[in-house]
Order: sequence, then C-alpha cells, then structure tokens
Amino acid sequence: MAIQKLDDLFEVLRSKPRKRLVAAYANDAHTIEAVAAAVQAGIVEATLVGDRDTILKVCQEQKVDASQFEIVQESVDTKAVAAAISLINEGRGDILMKGLVTTDRYMRGILNKEKGLLPPKAVLSHVTVLQIPTYHKLLVVGDVAIIPAPDFNQKMAITNYLITIAKTLGIETPKVALLAATEQVSTGMPACVEAAVLSKMGDRGQIQGALLEGPLALDVAVNAEAAKIKKLTSQVAGDADCLLFPNIESGNVFFKTCTKFAKAELGAMVMGAKVPCILTSRGDSVKSKMYSIALAANAAR
Repeated sequence: MAIQKLDDLFEVLRSKPRKRLVAAYANDAHTIEAVAAAVQAGIVEATLVGDRDTILKVCQEQKVDASQFEIVQESVDTKAVAAAISLINEGRGDILMKGLVTTDRYMRGILNKEKGLLPPKAVLSHVTVLQIPTYHKLLVVGDVAIIPAPDFNQKMAITNYLITIAKTLGIETPKVALLAATEQVSTGMPACVEAAVLSKMGDRGQIQGALLEGPLALDVAVNAEAAKIKKLTSQVAGDADCLLFPNIESGNVFFKTCTKFAKAELGAMVMGAKVPCILTSRGDSVKSKMYSIALAANAAR
C-alpha cells in the first residue's frame, strides 16, 4: 500500500507484527498520551522508563490506563536514557523515543561509545516526513536537526536515508532534489558542486534506487510551473519526493516555516543508529509524536 498521508501509516502497521517502543524519561503528558494512542491503535507495544510515581500521576490526570505499559523505574533523566538504551541493546525494544529529556542528553546516550546505539563509522541523521497542505504529496527531508554543515560523505549518507524512508512509504523510485541556492552549477558555491557530483553518482548507480537531480533551487524542486518557466527539463523538478538540504540552517528554517506558517503535519526520527530513534521537541504536539512513532515502527526491522 502506497502511503499518501501520514494517517495511512496506521492502516499499514495494523497488518504487521507490533514493534516494542522504549521511551526514555517518559514523565510528560505529551509522550505518555502519544505512546498510549499508538498502543491503542495497535501499532506498538511500549515500555516507559522514568519516575514511576510521576508516570502514574500523569496517567491518572490524562485518563490513560497505565497497565498497558511496562514501567521501568528511573527518576534521573540521564540514567533513564541509559536504561532505555540498555533495554534496546538487550533485545527488549525495537524503537527508542525521547521523553522529557533534553536533546543533548538523549543524543549523548545514543552516541556513548561503550553502551550506546551507534554502529562503527555510522552517520546519525534526522529525517522528517512532512505533510504540507500546499504540496501534492508527502515530502521527506533532511537534515534539519543534527548535522550543522554536512560534508560530502555525510550528504551521501543523508541521501541514502531519505531514499530508504521514501521506500518505506511505498515510493518505488524516489525523486531526490539536491538543493542549493540555484539550479546552475556555480563552482563558487560548494553546495552546487557537491549536488552536481551526487547527481552524477546517481546517474552511474553509485547511489541506487532513486532519481537524483541537483543542484536545484527550492522553487524548481517543488513547483512545476517554476521549472517550466526556467526551461528546466528534469524528472525531479516540480515533483520531488525528497529534499537534501546543504546545511542545517536552510533545512531547519524550511521545516519550521512549513509547520508554523503552512500548518504542516510531520513525523520524524533519527537514522543511522541500531534502531530508529524518535527525536521530537518537548513542545511538539501529541499528533506529531504519534506520527513519529508510526514512522519509526514502519521503518524498524
């Protein structure tokens, strides 16, 4: 089944075996509500690691049945992250989720060389799937949250992650737009040069499973009329499934513009670790967190 909207993830997941989600320091109402909704929807089983009394109090306040969770006691946020990761490494979880803990402490646990979730030489990257009311399909984008200025090898890794997630959404041959400030190959702009090289690597099969085009400016990547006006002939232009951003500033501004001005819905997760790791803001809505759970469950092995 091709996934046209984020809600379609739930229908797909109901036909699959449930994955177990482990939430690190799940002391907040948004995390507990989102996880409870995912459990009730039949898409995951869940373990909450955090302060038991706080979790039970929040469950009572939110009218959530706490008996549907396994609860692991740990009242310190950093220790809760470590305990959650330990459960994953023991094979007692398929997905990690951030609760009421700062991103730096969450990521520090994942990156721990001895007890974390990072395979040797792996690149961690944040992948977001956006459902934008003004765009005609889901859009897979990266990186908007982890790598400030990706080098060429990191851009290769991010591109492959975008392709992987697009394929889990049922897109057989994802169209990947490699973004820069212009669609012209300007040697004075490293983003243009690297996009051109990645595009050629796609042509020659060094990056497989997708159509790569770059450099492309954002307007021609997502707007067919703009591509036509600029006389740009491309299978990707105007119909991109995926966007690779040249740096975190451009990606983060795009992401927040879509959510705050265009009312986009989203699911997001970190790729490159041993399991999908859900990284949402503590201020994200319950719906965004639930979509992120569904996205990670759909991508989990």
